[in-house]
Amino acid sequence: MLTITGYSVELIKDPFGILTGKRYEWMLDIEVAEDDELHSDNGLYVRVIYVVEENKEGMVRYEIFEKTNDKYVDFELEDDEQAVIEAFCKDNLAEATK
Repeated sequence: MLTITGYSVELIKDPFGILTGKRYEWMLDIEVAEDDELHSDNGLYVRVIYVVEENKEGMVRYEIFEKTNDKYVDFELEDDEQAVIEAFCKDNLAEATK
């Protein structure tokens, strides 16, 4: 299981009006147990694209990176880990819309 230790969030600007709804980019610092196959001594963060539209909202994409070198980590999170991230984004969305 992962733990979110810090984050930042920004509205993704759509100057051409191509996208529907609003998109937010979340950068979530995470910690995972040393015995987890995802663990990295370099630390990890997850880049999340979260969409808010009239009829739906949720995570549409995520990518995992090592903190120290921004190296992409080709790894898929388990369903429960994805649910933790999506719930975190949803619970903290009010801050992004200030």
